[in-house]
Amino acid sequence: MQPLHIILLIVGYFTVLILISYITGKSANNKTFFKANNSSPWYLVAFGMIGASLSGVTFISVPGWVEAQSMSYMQMVLGYVIGYAVIGLVLLPLYYRLNLTSIYTYLEDRFGKYSYKTGASFFLLSRTIGAAFRLFLVANVLQLLLFDAYGIPFWVTVTITILLIWLYTFKGGIKTIVWTDTLQTLFMLIAVGVCIYTISDELQITNLFSYVADSELSKTFFFDDVKTGDYFWKRFLAGAFVAIVMTGLDQDMMQKNLTCRNLKDAQKNMFWFTIVLVIVNFFFLALGVLLTDYAQKNGIDAHKDQLFPIIATKGTLGLATAIFFLLGLIAAAYSSADSALTSLTTSFSIDILEIDKKKNEVEQEKSRKKIHIIFSFVLIATILIFKYFIADESVIAKIFTFANYTYGPLLGLYAFGLFTQLKVKDKFVPLICISSPFITFLANLLCLKYFNFDFGFALLILNGAITFLGLTLVKKTA
Repeated sequence: MQPLHIILLIVGYFTVLILISYITGKSANNKTFFKANNSSPWYLVAFGMIGASLSGVTFISVPGWVEAQSMSYMQMVLGYVIGYAVIGLVLLPLYYRLNLTSIYTYLEDRFGKYSYKTGASFFLLSRTIGAAFRLFLVANVLQLLLFDAYGIPFWVTVTITILLIWLYTFKGGIKTIVWTDTLQTLFMLIAVGVCIYTISDELQITNLFSYVADSELSKTFFFDDVKTGDYFWKRFLAGAFVAIVMTGLDQDMMQKNLTCRNLKDAQKNMFWFTIVLVIVNFFFLALGVLLTDYAQKNGIDAHKDQLFPIIATKGTLGLATAIFFLLGLIAAAYSSADSALTSLTTSFSIDILEIDKKKNEVEQEKSRKKIHIIFSFVLIATILIFKYFIADESVIAKIFTFANYTYGPLLGLYAFGLFTQLKVKDKFVPLICISSPFITFLANLLCLKYFNFDFGFALLILNGAITFLGLTLVKKTA
């Protein structure tokens, strides 16, 4: 694939996104930016959330994970079903009843201002790092395929990437994203379908499901050793709690749900989103089986996050496959990154600066636009830090590992708020939430050293439980 092809593809792609931004951004104000005037059709939200949930990380890392982890990731995906049910039946009714713009204002009503600011701060940290991980992956692929050929440094690639996101989100915000995410999800799913079809044809596979089922890499359920990180109940329960915290307690994902016309529409969105997401993740894992076999049979030395990009763009699959791969990758990455930038702007504006309490709407909008620019630069800096200081482990593993520590306090806070009637000494909440990840890290270290027991992604549950316990220690007695 020639650099010129990539440039033309990127230019055409973003021309479409900017056109959508222009149409949806007409007469936009802060209410449009934050909640899309509560006018989003639920089916568009559901379809667009698929791309935002999967992201460029799933697009590349999940297929690349199969070689080392088989299809064990499906254990987490099945756990997602339970988590999304909790979101639809417990959290969404709460958010709609309180008519929230930022979901973290619930913490102020339940516990107080310190808890509110703490919850919002943990989201800002979590989503900044998570979005940086996802964008790093795409920027790195674009660097290898395009910008290296012109001698353009990585920091310029990253800056261009963020600038393009800012360009089509700065006016319409979440209203624009609901529509662009729908388009980007469609591109991503078409790309996966084309790649599966092309590789299946190269391997002369007549029945994809039989081929995957017969593969040594198709092992999905692991009940053999409770101490390992891929043990079924660890992965399954971790999947349920990851879904709750990374969707239900995440302003990024919930902001889309809160743009629906009413609670019933939002719940329909979660129901159909869940079904489609499980199916799509299976096809990503099936693609991983095909890619691994294709690499082995053709002597291609590519592993982990490099497996899919190298085979799709430098193998013998043809120009069309390379174009669809790149289109799908860009679509998957930007469908999560654009909403991340918008939700970070929303949370910082509402939760930290509380601009919604200003009487002057013109000043509110000016503040929001400045924050939007600031977080663009924050993402650029974070991606560059990730590039030069993080090892080359699979990015999806890093995202979930990091989420174990940053989303755990949110899990504990909301669980304590929803399932107890207790009040807490609010000023001690930040100390509890900051201490919990460090205690979790130490506990996991000791369990590995003395018992050879790996919590794996279930660290999130441990972290949430420690936060919950800590809150009971600072409860009000009267």
